[in-house]
Amino acid sequence: MRKWIVMIVVGLAGMLCPTMVAHGSEGTGAGVDYRVVPLPRHIEMGKGEGFVLNEDCRVVVLSEGRDIWRCARFLQEYVAEATGMEIAANEVRVKGKSIVLRLNPKMTEKEGYRISVTKKEVLIEGLTAQGVFYGIQTLRKAMNGAVGEASSMTGNAGQRAQTLVLPAVTIEDAPRFAYRGMHLDVARHFFSVDFVKEYIDMMALHNMNTFHWHLTDDQGWRIEIKRYPRLAEVGSRRNYTTLGRNAAVDDGTPYGGFYTQRQIREVVRYASDRFITVIPEIDMPGHMLAALTAYPELGCTGGPYEVEGHWGVFDDILCAGREETFSFVEGVLEEVMELFPSEYIHIGGDEAPRIRWQQCPRCQRRIADEGLTEKNGQKAEARLQGYFTKRVERFINDHQRKLIGWDELMESDVNESATIMSWRGVEGGIAASERGHDVIMSPTSHCYFNFYLVEEHDWGEPFAFDAVIPVEKTYGFDPAPATLSQQAQNHVLGVQGNLWSEYIHYDTQAEYQVLPRMGALAEVQWMDASKKDFQEWVERERRLTLLYKKKGWRFAPHVFRR
Repeated sequence: MRKWIVMIVVGLAGMLCPTMVAHGSEGTGAGVDYRVVPLPRHIEMGKGEGFVLNEDCRVVVLSEGRDIWRCARFLQEYVAEATGMEIAANEVRVKGKSIVLRLNPKMTEKEGYRISVTKKEVLIEGLTAQGVFYGIQTLRKAMNGAVGEASSMTGNAGQRAQTLVLPAVTIEDAPRFAYRGMHLDVARHFFSVDFVKEYIDMMALHNMNTFHWHLTDDQGWRIEIKRYPRLAEVGSRRNYTTLGRNAAVDDGTPYGGFYTQRQIREVVRYASDRFITVIPEIDMPGHMLAALTAYPELGCTGGPYEVEGHWGVFDDILCAGREETFSFVEGVLEEVMELFPSEYIHIGGDEAPRIRWQQCPRCQRRIADEGLTEKNGQKAEARLQGYFTKRVERFINDHQRKLIGWDELMESDVNESATIMSWRGVEGGIAASERGHDVIMSPTSHCYFNFYLVEEHDWGEPFAFDAVIPVEKTYGFDPAPATLSQQAQNHVLGVQGNLWSEYIHYDTQAEYQVLPRMGALAEVQWMDASKKDFQEWVERERRLTLLYKKKGWRFAPHVFRR
Protein backbone atom coordinates (compact mmCIF):
# COMPACT_ATOMS: atom_id res chain seq x y z
CA MET A 1 0.00 0.00 0.00
CA ARG A 2 1.34 3.42 -0.93
CA LYS A 3 2.20 5.58 2.05
CA TRP A 4 0.47 8.93 2.30
CA ILE A 5 0.85 11.91 4.58
CA VAL A 6 -1.87 14.00 6.18
CA MET A 7 -0.40 17.49 6.10
CA ILE A 8 -1.56 20.46 8.13
CA VAL A 9 -2.66 23.48 6.15
CA VAL A 10 -2.99 26.65 8.17
CA GLY A 11 -4.21 29.83 6.52
CA LEU A 12 -2.18 33.01 6.66
CA ALA A 13 -4.86 34.56 8.85
CA GLY A 14 -4.36 31.74 11.33
CA MET A 15 -0.59 32.24 11.42
CA LEU A 16 -1.10 35.90 12.21
CA CYS A 17 -4.01 35.43 14.58
CA PRO A 18 -4.10 31.98 16.26
CA THR A 19 -7.22 32.84 18.22
CA MET A 20 -9.13 33.37 15.01
CA VAL A 21 -8.17 29.91 13.80
CA ALA A 22 -8.96 28.41 17.18
CA HIS A 23 -12.47 29.82 17.15
CA GLY A 24 -13.49 28.98 13.66
CA SER A 25 -13.15 31.89 11.25
CA GLU A 26 -10.53 29.97 9.25
CA GLY A 27 -10.40 26.20 8.78
CA THR A 28 -7.37 23.97 8.62
CA GLY A 29 -8.19 22.09 5.45
CA ALA A 30 -7.67 18.36 5.68
CA GLY A 31 -5.23 18.68 8.58
CA VAL A 32 -5.47 18.12 12.31
CA ASP A 33 -7.95 20.60 13.75
CA TYR A 34 -8.00 21.10 17.51
CA ARG A 35 -11.40 22.82 17.36
CA VAL A 36 -13.24 19.71 18.51
CA VAL A 37 -16.49 19.04 20.37
CA PRO A 38 -16.65 20.25 23.06
CA LEU A 39 -14.53 23.25 22.09
CA PRO A 40 -11.51 23.69 24.38
CA ARG A 41 -11.39 26.85 26.48
CA HIS A 42 -8.13 28.17 25.06
CA ILE A 43 -6.25 27.17 21.89
CA GLU A 44 -3.05 28.99 20.93
CA MET A 45 -1.44 27.82 17.71
CA GLY A 46 2.36 27.67 17.90
CA LYS A 47 5.02 28.66 15.41
CA GLY A 48 7.37 26.32 13.63
CA GLU A 49 7.13 22.69 12.71
CA GLY A 50 4.63 20.35 14.24
CA PHE A 51 5.00 16.89 15.70
CA VAL A 52 5.28 14.07 13.18
CA LEU A 53 3.39 11.08 14.54
CA ASN A 54 4.52 7.76 13.08
CA GLU A 55 5.08 4.19 14.24
CA ASP A 56 8.48 5.08 15.74
CA CYS A 57 6.79 7.32 18.32
CA ARG A 58 6.23 6.17 21.90
CA VAL A 59 3.70 6.91 24.63
CA VAL A 60 5.69 7.80 27.75
CA VAL A 61 4.00 7.71 31.17
CA LEU A 62 5.86 9.87 33.70
CA SER A 63 3.49 9.41 36.67
CA GLU A 64 2.58 6.39 38.72
CA GLY A 65 -0.83 4.83 39.08
CA ARG A 66 -3.18 2.45 37.31
CA ASP A 67 -5.45 5.25 36.12
CA ILE A 68 -2.84 7.07 34.08
CA TRP A 69 -1.52 3.82 32.63
CA ARG A 70 -5.07 3.06 31.58
CA CYS A 71 -5.07 6.46 29.85
CA ALA A 72 -1.94 5.39 27.99
CA ARG A 73 -3.66 2.23 26.76
CA PHE A 74 -6.64 4.28 25.57
CA LEU A 75 -4.27 6.61 23.72
CA GLN A 76 -2.63 3.66 21.97
CA GLU A 77 -6.09 2.40 21.00
CA TYR A 78 -7.16 5.82 19.68
CA VAL A 79 -4.01 6.28 17.61
CA ALA A 80 -4.64 2.89 16.04
CA GLU A 81 -8.30 3.79 15.54
CA ALA A 82 -7.41 7.01 13.70
CA THR A 83 -4.34 5.98 11.76
CA GLY A 84 -3.83 2.22 11.94
CA MET A 85 -0.45 2.77 13.63
CA GLU A 86 0.54 0.63 16.60
CA ILE A 87 2.70 2.63 19.01
CA ALA A 88 4.38 1.31 22.14
CA ALA A 89 4.27 2.68 25.70
CA ASN A 90 7.19 3.22 28.13
CA GLU A 91 7.59 4.56 31.64
CA VAL A 92 10.82 6.45 30.94
CA ARG A 93 11.71 8.95 28.25
CA VAL A 94 13.24 7.36 25.19
CA LYS A 95 15.19 8.64 22.23
CA GLY A 96 12.98 9.92 19.49
CA LYS A 97 9.52 11.42 19.50
CA SER A 98 7.13 10.83 22.38
CA ILE A 99 3.60 11.57 23.53
CA VAL A 100 4.10 12.20 27.23
CA LEU A 101 1.39 11.74 29.87
CA ARG A 102 1.88 13.05 33.37
CA LEU A 103 0.10 14.37 36.44
CA ASN A 104 0.85 17.98 37.36
CA PRO A 105 0.10 18.88 41.00
CA LYS A 106 0.43 22.58 40.17
CA MET A 107 -2.72 22.50 38.07
CA THR A 108 -5.86 23.52 39.95
CA GLU A 109 -8.93 22.08 38.20
CA LYS A 110 -9.72 18.43 38.85
CA GLU A 111 -10.88 17.64 35.31
CA GLY A 112 -8.75 20.20 33.51
CA TYR A 113 -5.90 19.39 31.14
CA ARG A 114 -3.13 21.01 29.17
CA ILE A 115 -1.78 19.89 25.81
CA SER A 116 1.55 21.20 24.48
CA VAL A 117 2.64 20.13 21.01
CA THR A 118 6.14 20.90 19.73
CA LYS A 119 8.37 19.38 17.10
CA LYS A 120 9.96 17.17 19.77
CA GLU A 121 6.98 15.93 21.79
CA VAL A 122 3.32 16.03 22.67
CA LEU A 123 2.72 16.64 26.40
CA ILE A 124 -0.71 15.92 27.92
CA GLU A 125 -0.98 16.72 31.61
CA GLY A 126 -3.64 17.19 34.26
CA LEU A 127 -4.09 17.45 37.99
CA THR A 128 -5.76 14.03 37.79
CA ALA A 129 -5.74 11.11 35.39
CA GLN A 130 -9.31 12.07 34.52
CA GLY A 131 -8.06 15.42 33.21
CA VAL A 132 -5.39 13.62 31.18
CA PHE A 133 -8.14 11.38 29.75
CA TYR A 134 -10.06 14.42 28.46
CA GLY A 135 -6.88 15.77 26.90
CA ILE A 136 -6.49 12.44 25.13
CA GLN A 137 -10.09 12.68 23.91
CA THR A 138 -9.32 16.09 22.38
CA LEU A 139 -6.28 14.68 20.59
CA ARG A 140 -8.29 11.65 19.48
CA LYS A 141 -11.02 13.79 17.89
CA ALA A 142 -8.50 16.09 16.23
CA MET A 143 -6.68 13.11 14.68
CA ASN A 144 -9.82 11.37 13.49
CA GLY A 145 -11.14 14.53 11.88
CA ALA A 146 -7.91 14.88 9.89
CA VAL A 147 -7.72 11.28 8.69
CA GLY A 148 -11.46 11.16 8.03
CA GLU A 149 -11.45 14.32 5.89
CA ALA A 150 -8.39 13.17 3.95
CA SER A 151 -9.97 9.78 3.30
CA SER A 152 -13.14 11.48 2.09
CA MET A 153 -11.19 13.71 -0.31
CA THR A 154 -9.07 10.91 -1.75
CA GLY A 155 -11.91 8.43 -1.85
CA ASN A 156 -9.74 5.91 0.03
CA ALA A 157 -11.87 5.49 3.11
CA GLY A 158 -10.19 2.18 3.91
CA GLN A 159 -6.67 3.57 3.89
CA ARG A 160 -4.88 4.60 7.06
CA ALA A 161 -2.25 7.26 7.64
CA GLN A 162 1.37 6.14 7.94
CA THR A 163 2.34 9.61 9.16
CA LEU A 164 0.23 12.28 10.84
CA VAL A 165 1.41 15.86 11.48
CA LEU A 166 0.16 17.45 14.70
CA PRO A 167 0.62 21.24 14.44
CA ALA A 168 2.36 23.07 17.27
CA VAL A 169 -0.17 24.24 19.82
CA THR A 170 -0.90 24.96 23.47
CA ILE A 171 -4.38 24.00 24.71
CA GLU A 172 -5.69 24.71 28.19
CA ASP A 173 -9.11 23.43 29.07
CA ALA A 174 -11.49 22.50 31.90
CA PRO A 175 -15.25 21.95 32.16
CA ARG A 176 -17.83 24.47 33.35
CA PHE A 177 -19.92 21.91 35.26
CA ALA A 178 -18.86 19.04 37.51
CA TYR A 179 -21.95 16.95 36.66
CA ARG A 180 -22.20 16.13 32.96
CA GLY A 181 -24.73 13.37 32.51
CA MET A 182 -26.71 11.18 30.15
CA HIS A 183 -29.64 9.01 31.15
CA LEU A 184 -30.88 5.74 29.66
CA ASP A 185 -34.24 4.13 30.42
CA VAL A 186 -33.97 0.34 30.16
CA ALA A 187 -37.26 -0.40 31.93
CA ARG A 188 -39.67 0.37 29.06
CA HIS A 189 -37.40 -1.33 26.51
CA PHE A 190 -34.41 -3.41 27.52
CA PHE A 191 -30.93 -2.83 26.08
CA SER A 192 -28.12 -5.36 26.08
CA VAL A 193 -24.92 -5.01 28.09
CA ASP A 194 -23.05 -4.51 24.82
CA PHE A 195 -25.22 -1.55 23.89
CA VAL A 196 -24.98 -0.03 27.38
CA LYS A 197 -21.19 -0.15 26.97
CA GLU A 198 -21.50 1.47 23.56
CA TYR A 199 -23.64 4.21 25.14
CA ILE A 200 -20.89 4.75 27.72
CA ASP A 201 -18.36 4.99 24.87
CA MET A 202 -20.47 7.74 23.31
CA MET A 203 -20.48 9.59 26.60
CA ALA A 204 -16.70 9.30 26.99
CA LEU A 205 -16.19 10.70 23.50
CA HIS A 206 -18.26 13.75 24.52
CA ASN A 207 -16.42 14.33 27.84
CA MET A 208 -19.40 13.26 29.98
CA ASN A 209 -18.82 11.81 33.41
CA THR A 210 -22.16 10.52 34.79
CA PHE A 211 -24.39 7.72 33.48
CA HIS A 212 -27.88 7.76 35.01
CA TRP A 213 -29.25 4.23 34.61
CA HIS A 214 -33.05 4.05 34.97
CA LEU A 215 -33.45 0.42 36.01
CA THR A 216 -37.01 0.02 37.27
CA ASP A 217 -40.50 1.15 36.33
CA ASP A 218 -44.08 -0.05 35.92
CA GLN A 219 -43.17 -1.83 32.68
CA GLY A 220 -40.24 -3.85 33.98
CA TRP A 221 -37.71 -4.44 36.77
CA ARG A 222 -34.24 -4.80 35.24
CA ILE A 223 -31.82 -5.53 38.10
CA GLU A 224 -31.26 -8.79 39.97
CA ILE A 225 -31.84 -8.46 43.72
CA LYS A 226 -30.86 -11.69 45.44
CA ARG A 227 -32.90 -11.02 48.57
CA TYR A 228 -36.02 -10.57 46.43
CA PRO A 229 -35.61 -13.01 43.50
CA ARG A 230 -39.16 -12.55 42.19
CA LEU A 231 -38.27 -9.01 41.12
CA ALA A 232 -36.24 -10.51 38.29
CA GLU A 233 -38.25 -13.71 37.85
CA VAL A 234 -41.67 -12.00 37.70
CA GLY A 235 -41.19 -8.24 37.64
CA SER A 236 -38.88 -8.24 34.62
CA ARG A 237 -41.54 -9.64 32.24
CA ARG A 238 -44.72 -8.08 30.89
CA ASN A 239 -47.34 -9.99 28.92
CA TYR A 240 -47.67 -7.51 26.08
CA THR A 241 -46.65 -4.06 24.83
CA THR A 242 -49.13 -1.50 23.59
CA LEU A 243 -48.85 -0.35 19.99
CA GLY A 244 -48.32 3.32 19.20
CA ARG A 245 -49.26 5.84 21.85
CA ASN A 246 -51.23 3.61 24.23
CA ALA A 247 -53.42 2.11 21.52
CA ALA A 248 -56.28 -0.20 22.50
CA VAL A 249 -54.43 -2.97 20.65
CA ASP A 250 -51.13 -4.51 21.66
CA ASP A 251 -48.59 -6.93 20.23
CA GLY A 252 -49.69 -9.85 22.43
CA THR A 253 -46.05 -10.81 22.91
CA PRO A 254 -44.34 -11.34 26.29
CA TYR A 255 -41.37 -9.02 26.74
CA GLY A 256 -38.62 -9.00 29.33
CA GLY A 257 -35.01 -8.96 30.38
CA PHE A 258 -32.86 -8.04 33.35
CA TYR A 259 -29.20 -7.59 34.28
CA THR A 260 -27.55 -10.04 36.62
CA GLN A 261 -25.42 -8.63 39.40
CA ARG A 262 -22.35 -9.87 37.55
CA GLN A 263 -23.41 -7.87 34.48
CA ILE A 264 -24.09 -4.79 36.61
CA ARG A 265 -20.57 -4.97 38.03
CA GLU A 266 -19.19 -5.41 34.52
CA VAL A 267 -20.91 -2.22 33.32
CA VAL A 268 -19.89 -0.23 36.40
CA ARG A 269 -16.27 -1.28 35.91
CA TYR A 270 -16.39 -0.48 32.18
CA ALA A 271 -17.72 3.00 32.93
CA SER A 272 -15.22 3.60 35.73
CA ASP A 273 -12.36 2.77 33.37
CA ARG A 274 -13.59 5.73 31.29
CA PHE A 275 -13.99 8.00 34.34
CA ILE A 276 -17.77 7.74 34.22
CA THR A 277 -19.81 7.23 37.39
CA VAL A 278 -22.96 5.11 37.11
CA ILE A 279 -25.88 6.37 39.19
CA PRO A 280 -28.68 3.79 39.54
CA GLU A 281 -32.31 4.83 39.72
CA ILE A 282 -34.78 2.69 41.65
CA ASP A 283 -38.01 4.66 41.28
CA MET A 284 -40.19 4.90 44.41
CA PRO A 285 -42.84 5.06 45.78
CA GLY A 286 -44.50 5.36 42.35
CA HIS A 287 -43.69 3.56 39.08
CA MET A 288 -43.56 0.33 41.11
CA LEU A 289 -46.08 -1.97 39.40
CA ALA A 290 -43.37 -4.41 38.35
CA ALA A 291 -42.28 -4.78 41.98
CA LEU A 292 -45.89 -4.98 43.21
CA THR A 293 -46.62 -7.76 40.73
CA ALA A 294 -43.75 -9.72 42.24
CA TYR A 295 -44.61 -8.82 45.85
CA PRO A 296 -48.28 -7.74 46.01
CA GLU A 297 -48.21 -7.49 49.82
CA LEU A 298 -46.26 -4.22 49.44
CA GLY A 299 -49.23 -2.36 47.91
CA CYS A 300 -52.15 -0.69 49.62
CA THR A 301 -54.77 -3.06 48.15
CA GLY A 302 -52.75 -6.28 48.08
CA GLY A 303 -53.38 -6.73 44.35
CA PRO A 304 -53.55 -8.60 42.14
CA TYR A 305 -51.19 -6.47 40.05
CA GLU A 306 -49.71 -6.87 36.58
CA VAL A 307 -46.49 -5.61 35.02
CA GLU A 308 -47.82 -2.82 32.85
CA GLY A 309 -47.83 -3.02 29.05
CA HIS A 310 -49.04 0.56 28.54
CA TRP A 311 -47.20 3.81 29.15
CA GLY A 312 -48.18 6.45 31.68
CA VAL A 313 -48.83 7.03 35.38
CA PHE A 314 -50.73 4.48 37.47
CA ASP A 315 -52.50 4.70 40.82
CA ASP A 316 -50.92 1.67 42.50
CA ILE A 317 -47.74 2.60 44.37
CA LEU A 318 -45.86 1.30 47.40
CA CYS A 319 -47.84 1.39 50.63
CA ALA A 320 -46.24 3.92 52.98
CA GLY A 321 -48.21 2.56 55.93
CA ARG A 322 -46.60 -0.88 55.94
CA GLU A 323 -43.31 -1.45 57.75
CA GLU A 324 -42.69 -4.28 55.30
CA THR A 325 -42.42 -1.65 52.56
CA PHE A 326 -39.48 0.01 54.24
CA SER A 327 -37.83 -3.33 54.94
CA PHE A 328 -38.18 -4.10 51.22
CA VAL A 329 -36.82 -0.70 50.12
CA GLU A 330 -33.85 -0.96 52.47
CA GLY A 331 -33.12 -4.53 51.37
CA VAL A 332 -33.16 -3.53 47.72
CA LEU A 333 -31.07 -0.40 48.25
CA GLU A 334 -28.54 -2.29 50.34
CA GLU A 335 -27.79 -4.59 47.40
CA VAL A 336 -27.91 -1.67 44.96
CA MET A 337 -25.33 0.22 46.99
CA GLU A 338 -23.09 -2.86 47.08
CA LEU A 339 -23.17 -2.91 43.27
CA PHE A 340 -22.83 0.82 42.62
CA PRO A 341 -20.07 2.78 44.40
CA SER A 342 -21.55 6.11 43.26
CA GLU A 343 -21.85 9.00 45.69
CA TYR A 344 -25.50 9.41 44.65
CA ILE A 345 -28.45 7.03 44.58
CA HIS A 346 -31.49 8.14 42.57
CA ILE A 347 -34.91 7.21 44.00
CA GLY A 348 -37.13 8.92 41.42
CA GLY A 349 -40.04 10.16 43.49
CA ASP A 350 -41.91 11.46 40.44
CA GLU A 351 -45.45 10.80 39.27
CA ALA A 352 -46.62 9.10 42.46
CA PRO A 353 -50.43 9.47 42.69
CA ARG A 354 -51.64 9.45 46.29
CA ILE A 355 -55.17 8.22 45.67
CA ARG A 356 -54.42 4.80 47.20
CA TRP A 357 -52.88 6.47 50.24
CA GLN A 358 -56.03 8.54 50.72
CA GLN A 359 -58.08 5.33 50.81
CA CYS A 360 -55.62 3.12 52.70
CA PRO A 361 -56.24 2.72 56.47
CA ARG A 362 -52.57 1.88 57.07
CA CYS A 363 -51.38 5.02 55.31
CA GLN A 364 -53.95 7.14 57.13
CA ARG A 365 -52.79 5.65 60.42
CA ARG A 366 -49.19 6.53 59.53
CA ILE A 367 -50.29 10.09 58.77
CA ALA A 368 -51.99 10.33 62.17
CA ASP A 369 -49.13 8.70 64.10
CA GLU A 370 -46.56 11.04 62.52
CA GLY A 371 -48.75 14.15 62.86
CA LEU A 372 -48.66 14.82 59.12
CA THR A 373 -51.42 17.39 58.89
CA GLU A 374 -51.84 19.75 55.94
CA LYS A 375 -49.17 22.42 56.07
CA ASN A 376 -47.87 25.17 53.77
CA GLY A 377 -50.30 24.14 51.06
CA GLN A 378 -49.16 20.51 51.17
CA LYS A 379 -51.88 17.98 51.89
CA ALA A 380 -51.30 15.24 54.45
CA GLU A 381 -50.59 12.64 51.75
CA ALA A 382 -47.99 14.92 50.17
CA ARG A 383 -46.30 15.19 53.53
CA LEU A 384 -46.49 11.40 53.78
CA GLN A 385 -44.33 11.23 50.66
CA GLY A 386 -41.96 13.63 52.41
CA TYR A 387 -41.87 11.24 55.38
CA PHE A 388 -41.22 8.33 52.99
CA THR A 389 -38.40 10.20 51.24
CA LYS A 390 -36.75 11.40 54.45
CA ARG A 391 -36.79 7.89 55.87
CA VAL A 392 -35.22 6.46 52.71
CA GLU A 393 -32.70 9.30 52.61
CA ARG A 394 -31.67 8.62 56.19
CA PHE A 395 -30.95 5.01 55.25
CA ILE A 396 -28.95 6.11 52.22
CA ASN A 397 -27.03 8.67 54.28
CA ASP A 398 -26.23 6.01 56.88
CA HIS A 399 -24.39 4.22 54.05
CA GLN A 400 -22.41 7.39 53.26
CA ARG A 401 -24.40 8.11 50.09
CA LYS A 402 -26.60 10.99 48.93
CA LEU A 403 -30.11 11.01 47.52
CA ILE A 404 -31.25 12.39 44.16
CA GLY A 405 -34.91 12.66 43.17
CA TRP A 406 -37.02 14.28 40.47
CA ASP A 407 -38.47 17.74 41.08
CA GLU A 408 -41.83 16.42 42.37
CA LEU A 409 -40.00 15.94 45.67
CA MET A 410 -40.26 19.71 46.12
CA GLU A 411 -44.01 19.24 46.53
CA SER A 412 -43.38 17.40 49.79
CA ASP A 413 -41.30 18.54 52.74
CA VAL A 414 -38.03 16.87 51.82
CA ASN A 415 -34.73 17.67 53.47
CA GLU A 416 -32.55 20.39 52.00
CA SER A 417 -29.82 17.75 51.63
CA ALA A 418 -31.76 16.02 48.84
CA THR A 419 -30.45 16.80 45.35
CA ILE A 420 -33.19 17.75 42.90
CA MET A 421 -33.21 16.75 39.24
CA SER A 422 -35.41 19.27 37.46
CA TRP A 423 -37.32 17.78 34.52
CA ARG A 424 -40.62 19.70 34.28
CA GLY A 425 -38.87 22.77 32.91
CA VAL A 426 -36.22 24.72 34.79
CA GLU A 427 -38.56 26.41 37.26
CA GLY A 428 -38.46 23.56 39.77
CA GLY A 429 -34.68 23.55 39.67
CA ILE A 430 -34.49 27.29 40.15
CA ALA A 431 -36.87 27.15 43.12
CA ALA A 432 -34.94 24.24 44.62
CA SER A 433 -31.59 26.00 44.21
CA GLU A 434 -32.95 29.16 45.84
CA ARG A 435 -34.05 26.99 48.79
CA GLY A 436 -30.57 25.52 49.18
CA HIS A 437 -30.89 22.22 47.30
CA ASP A 438 -28.20 21.09 44.89
CA VAL A 439 -29.75 20.83 41.45
CA ILE A 440 -29.21 19.00 38.16
CA MET A 441 -30.99 20.58 35.22
CA SER A 442 -32.65 18.12 32.84
CA PRO A 443 -35.75 19.87 31.48
CA THR A 444 -38.12 18.47 28.87
CA SER A 445 -37.76 21.78 27.04
CA HIS A 446 -34.12 21.11 26.06
CA CYS A 447 -32.83 17.75 27.29
CA TYR A 448 -35.32 15.01 26.36
CA PHE A 449 -33.75 13.20 23.44
CA ASN A 450 -36.69 10.82 23.01
CA PHE A 451 -38.52 13.77 21.36
CA TYR A 452 -38.45 14.41 17.62
CA LEU A 453 -35.53 16.44 16.27
CA VAL A 454 -37.37 18.40 13.57
CA GLU A 455 -40.39 20.70 13.66
CA GLU A 456 -42.10 19.01 10.73
CA HIS A 457 -41.37 15.34 11.30
CA ASP A 458 -42.35 13.27 8.31
CA TRP A 459 -42.76 9.56 7.65
CA GLY A 460 -38.99 9.26 7.31
CA GLU A 461 -38.53 9.87 11.05
CA PRO A 462 -38.61 7.00 13.55
CA PHE A 463 -41.68 7.06 15.80
CA ALA A 464 -41.02 9.17 18.90
CA PHE A 465 -42.67 11.22 21.64
CA ASP A 466 -45.00 13.79 20.10
CA ALA A 467 -42.86 16.81 20.93
CA VAL A 468 -39.88 18.45 19.25
CA ILE A 469 -36.43 19.47 20.50
CA PRO A 470 -34.27 20.56 17.55
CA VAL A 471 -30.52 20.40 18.01
CA GLU A 472 -30.16 24.18 18.13
CA LYS A 473 -32.55 24.37 21.07
CA THR A 474 -30.48 21.90 23.06
CA TYR A 475 -27.35 23.83 22.13
CA GLY A 476 -28.84 27.13 23.30
CA PHE A 477 -29.64 25.91 26.81
CA ASP A 478 -27.95 27.61 29.75
CA PRO A 479 -28.49 25.61 32.97
CA ALA A 480 -27.28 28.41 35.24
CA PRO A 481 -27.95 31.79 33.61
CA ALA A 482 -26.60 35.00 35.09
CA THR A 483 -30.17 36.00 35.99
CA LEU A 484 -30.05 33.51 38.88
CA SER A 485 -28.74 34.64 42.22
CA GLN A 486 -25.16 33.68 42.95
CA GLN A 487 -26.39 31.26 45.61
CA ALA A 488 -28.68 29.55 43.12
CA GLN A 489 -25.95 29.35 40.47
CA ASN A 490 -23.62 27.73 42.99
CA HIS A 491 -26.19 24.98 43.62
CA VAL A 492 -26.52 24.00 39.94
CA LEU A 493 -24.21 20.98 39.74
CA GLY A 494 -24.71 20.48 36.03
CA VAL A 495 -26.98 19.26 33.27
CA GLN A 496 -28.16 15.92 31.91
CA GLY A 497 -29.75 14.61 28.70
CA ASN A 498 -32.45 11.95 29.04
CA LEU A 499 -33.49 9.10 26.77
CA TRP A 500 -36.80 7.49 27.75
CA SER A 501 -37.47 4.31 25.81
CA GLU A 502 -41.25 3.89 25.44
CA TYR A 503 -40.94 4.17 21.66
CA ILE A 504 -37.31 3.15 21.29
CA HIS A 505 -37.09 -0.55 20.51
CA TYR A 506 -33.65 -0.81 18.91
CA ASP A 507 -30.04 0.17 19.54
CA THR A 508 -29.80 2.04 16.23
CA GLN A 509 -32.87 4.09 17.07
CA ALA A 510 -31.37 5.05 20.43
CA GLU A 511 -28.20 6.19 18.66
CA TYR A 512 -30.24 8.23 16.18
CA GLN A 513 -32.17 9.98 18.94
CA VAL A 514 -29.09 11.07 20.92
CA LEU A 515 -26.68 11.89 18.07
CA PRO A 516 -25.83 14.66 17.30
CA ARG A 517 -27.81 16.17 20.20
CA MET A 518 -25.27 14.62 22.56
CA GLY A 519 -22.64 16.75 20.83
CA ALA A 520 -24.75 19.87 21.37
CA LEU A 521 -25.29 18.99 25.03
CA ALA A 522 -21.57 18.37 25.50
CA GLU A 523 -20.89 22.06 24.84
CA VAL A 524 -23.69 23.10 27.21
CA GLN A 525 -22.02 20.99 29.89
CA TRP A 526 -18.42 21.92 29.15
CA MET A 527 -18.25 25.49 27.82
CA ASP A 528 -19.02 28.91 29.18
CA ALA A 529 -22.36 29.93 27.70
CA SER A 530 -20.99 33.18 26.29
CA LYS A 531 -18.45 31.31 24.14
CA LYS A 532 -20.92 29.07 22.33
CA ASP A 533 -21.69 29.58 18.63
CA PHE A 534 -24.20 27.22 17.03
CA GLN A 535 -23.16 27.63 13.39
CA GLU A 536 -19.52 27.18 14.28
CA TRP A 537 -20.45 24.10 16.34
CA VAL A 538 -22.21 22.57 13.32
CA GLU A 539 -18.95 22.53 11.37
CA ARG A 540 -17.01 21.03 14.27
CA GLU A 541 -19.74 18.47 14.86
CA ARG A 542 -19.67 17.59 11.17
CA ARG A 543 -16.06 16.47 11.62
CA LEU A 544 -17.02 14.49 14.71
CA THR A 545 -19.60 12.55 12.67
CA LEU A 546 -16.66 11.05 10.77
CA LEU A 547 -15.86 9.23 14.00
CA TYR A 548 -19.52 8.32 14.52
CA LYS A 549 -19.44 6.67 11.09
CA LYS A 550 -16.23 4.85 11.89
CA LYS A 551 -17.82 3.46 15.06
CA GLY A 552 -20.94 2.44 13.14
CA TRP A 553 -23.22 4.78 15.12
CA ARG A 554 -26.38 6.08 13.47
CA PHE A 555 -27.00 9.82 13.76
CA ALA A 556 -29.69 12.23 12.61
CA PRO A 557 -28.43 14.25 9.63
CA HIS A 558 -30.89 17.17 9.72
CA VAL A 559 -28.61 19.85 11.11
CA PHE A 560 -25.99 19.19 8.40
CA ARG A 561 -28.40 19.60 5.48
CA ARG A 562 -28.83 23.37 5.82
